[in-house]
Amino acid sequence: MLECVVNISEGSRPERVGAIGAAAGADLLDVHTDADHNRSVLTLVGEEAPRRVARAAVERLDLRTHRGAHPRFGVVDVVPFVPLADSTLADAEGARDRFLRWIADDLGVPAFSYGRHRSLPEVRRRAFRDLAPDAGPAEPHPTAGAVAVGARDVLVAWNVWLAEPDLERARRVAAQVRGPHVRALGLAVGARVQVSMNLIAPDVVGPAEAWDRVAALVPVAGAELVGLVPRAVLDRTDPARWSQLDLDRDRTIEHRLERALG
Repeated sequence: MLECVVNISEGSRPERVGAIGAAAGADLLDVHTDADHNRSVLTLVGEEAPRRVARAAVERLDLRTHRGAHPRFGVVDVVPFVPLADSTLADAEGARDRFLRWIADDLGVPAFSYGRHRSLPEVRRRAFRDLAPDAGPAEPHPTAGAVAVGARDVLVAWNVWLAEPDLERARRVAAQVRGPHVRALGLAVGARVQVSMNLIAPDVVGPAEAWDRVAALVPVAGAELVGLVPRAVLDRTDPARWSQLDLDRDRTIEHRLERALG
């Protein structure tokens, strides 16, 4: 079984997010929407639902009019495939490569591959500069831009809100906590600022450890989970801290799968 966490560049118009998510049908496990980021994260299962969602997004969204706090270069910005249960990273890489060719051939969207050979930050930094698409046109699609299609292990997308809206301080803190297990950016989100993180090895640095690292450097006001977490993250986290860290058993991948499968 494969999970696919599709990030689309739309979060300010709920009706459009709803229509795009509806294309996934019963394979949609979760939708996280942020109006200031103007971004939504759709957690899906399988290979067909991501294609239906991508087609719906390309039909409904226009990158030329997009404004938001989060970095992006496409209306279907990031499409990572993640192995679950008895699937392997090689299975996820096969799904990545099939999706990459499909979106280039069927929708005309240039696609960049990331994973063990190349990181997502590298793709963002180099795309259309000294890095050509792995499939599709050499230039961005006029309304859809481009897409980064990946294969990776499970990560946790998780943010910490700072008590004071000091963007430069948030950027300094992000640089200090960034490392081999944590990717971090300091972002202004409306009137607030956050350290936005991808915990890429949550069995080593999970939300509790990330909170403590940020809180040691700056006063914090709260946390925000984006999407779902593996149940193992809760199992290694003190239940007394779940509320502080914006964690809950209902927001695990396993719980949503069990509910979807009946």
